[in-house]
Amino acid sequence: MTPPSANCALKIPSEVVNSLTQPTSDMESISVSWTPQGSFHHLAFIVGSIQQTVEGFMKSLQAHWDGVIVHDPEQKVRVTFLQSANPADPLFELIEPAAADSPVTAAVKRGGGLHHVCYIVDSLDEHLARCQEQCAIIVRQATPAVAFGGRRIAWVYTPHQLLIEYLER
Repeated sequence: MTPPSANCALKIPSEVVNSLTQPTSDMESISVSWTPQGSFHHLAFIVGSIQQTVEGFMKSLQAHWDGVIVHDPEQKVRVTFLQSANPADPLFELIEPAAADSPVTAAVKRGGGLHHVCYIVDSLDEHLARCQEQCAIIVRQATPAVAFGGRRIAWVYTPHQLLIEYLER
């Protein structure tokens, strides 16, 4: 974790740090082939069970699901992506615990809900430097993500307590 510049005072709750996901599957999902019209890539929700909630999300959002669930044993979660009927809308990611000691289990016990938003950026390194100048904390440095075809992602926690995943174009 890289702290913000010295004149910033921001503390990240440990449950936020512990709940970050990095899918490690070679399964191809919507997240690999889909490109947003703008820079807003997806919203991520923590759920108790993908299988038990995906149909409700599909109906509520009028979304398509490709049926791919990516297991991340390192983070002890499973994730999947839904695509809206409107191609201008961002994807929706569902995250479920894959073990009783999963870092998202506590959030599920509180009812789950919004976890993070994801934006696409041209240069991840330049964007992370700007984030630090704005008193954000880099929770996870740039790393390749299998769920996005090997493109790099990084996680930032803002002074307004928003967790943002950045995905390099």
